Amino acid sequence: MKDDRKDQHTCRVGEELTAKYRKKLPGVVDKILDNCGKDSCISHVDYDPIPSTENLEEIIDKLREVVFPGYFSKERLDPVNLSFVLGRTVTVLFEMLSQQISNSIRHDCMRYDQECSDCGDRGFEAALALLDALPEIRDVLETDVQAAFDGDPAAQSHDEIIFSYPGLYAIFVYRIAHKLYEMGIPLMPRTMTEYAHGLTGIDIHPGAAIGGRFVIDHGTGVVIGETTEIGENVRIYQGVTLGALSLPKNAGEALRNKKRHPTIEDDVIIYSGATILGGETVIGKGSVVGGNVWLTESIPPGTRVIMEPPTLSYR
Repeated sequence: MKDDRKDQHTCRVGEELTAKYRKKLPGVVDKILDNCGKDSCISHVDYDPIPSTENLEEIIDKLREVVFPGYFSKERLDPVNLSFVLGRTVTVLFEMLSQQISNSIRHDCMRYDQECSDCGDRGFEAALALLDALPEIRDVLETDVQAAFDGDPAAQSHDEIIFSYPGLYAIFVYRIAHKLYEMGIPLMPRTMTEYAHGLTGIDIHPGAAIGGRFVIDHGTGVVIGETTEIGENVRIYQGVTLGALSLPKNAGEALRNKKRHPTIEDDVIIYSGATILGGETVIGKGSVVGGNVWLTESIPPGTRVIMEPPTLSYR
C-alpha cells in the first residue's frame, strides 16, 4: 500500500528547496539593475520612444498585401471588394507607418541631443510619400518577378515565385526599406532588412542601389553591402558577397558614408560562393563571375572569370 506520509515529506522538502533558491532572486535582480544603470551603449532605459519591431513586422506584412494584392490578404479579394479592402489596409498602414517613423526620428533626436526636426510632421509626410511610391515600387518588383521566371526553368509560374521565393521576399523588403533610407529615416530601414535577413538568410543593406530585373536565386548566405551599386538585369546566386575590403581597426567613422562596396554593371551573372570586395571594384557590363571566385579588382565588360578546376585526389 502506498505510503502517503513519505510523499508528503518529499513535497515539503521540495518546497523548502525551491524557497531556498528563490530567496536569492532579489539579490540577482539588484545586481542586474545596477548593471543596467551604468552608462552603456547596449542599454536603452530612458523616456525617449523607440520603434517597435513587432509593429514593423506587421507593417511589412501589410505592405506585402498592398504590393501583391490578392496573394497575402487574409480575406479573398475580387474586383468588387478590392477598393474597400485596399483603402482600409492603406489607411491602417498610414497610421502605423507615421507613428513608427515619428518614433524613429524622435528617438534619435532625444537620445543623441539633435535639433528638433518636427518629427510629427515628418512622420506623416514620410508615410504618405512611401505609400504614394508603392505603384512605382510595384512596377520595379514586377520586373524582378519576370526576370526570376525568365531565368529559372524550375519556376512553374509567376505565382510560385511570389508565394515561395525567398530571394523575391528579400528584394521586396529591400525596395521598401531603400525608399525610407533615401528619405533619411533612421533605424527603420535597417531593422526591416534585417528582419528579412533572419527569414531568408539574405542580407541586403537598405543603402545599396539596385536596378530592375534583379534576381537572387536560392539566396542563402548572400551579402550586399551599404554602398553597393547594381545595374539592370543582374542575377546572383547563393553565398555571394558584395562587400568591403578588410578595414583597419577603429576605421568605422573615417570610412562612414564613403564608397566601400563594389559596382556591378548591367547584365552581370555572379555564381554561388563568389566574393567581390572594394569600393573601386567594378564588374563590367555583361560579365560572368564563376563560383567561388575572389575579386578585389575591376574587370572589363564582357569578361568571364572562373576558377581553375581543382585537382581531386581519390584514395
